[in-house]
Amino acid sequence: MQVDEATVRRIARLARIKITDSEAQSLQKELSGILDWVKQLDEVDTKSVEPMTRVVAQDLERRPDEVTDGEIAATVVANAPVTEDNFFVVPKVVE
Repeated sequence: MQVDEATVRRIARLARIKITDSEAQSLQKELSGILDWVKQLDEVDTKSVEPMTRVVAQDLERRPDEVTDGEIAATVVANAPVTEDNFFVVPKVVE
């Protein structure tokens, strides 16, 4: 895929990069090469490849979905200026 100089200048403007005329020409060649390489990836047959999130398959350990207070409520509110029954006390902001 060929990238023209106007496209290179637009990309540079969007990226907020100031480029010279000679840099625009070299970037035009580089971007065209990158897009040609990406186009080659379309030729790879991936129909039989299962989508994955990691290179090595890994089963996630699951913990039971239980609601708890974490058993550290006193530690959580220890640095708060004002607390009451392990809750933060804040000033009233709406009257």
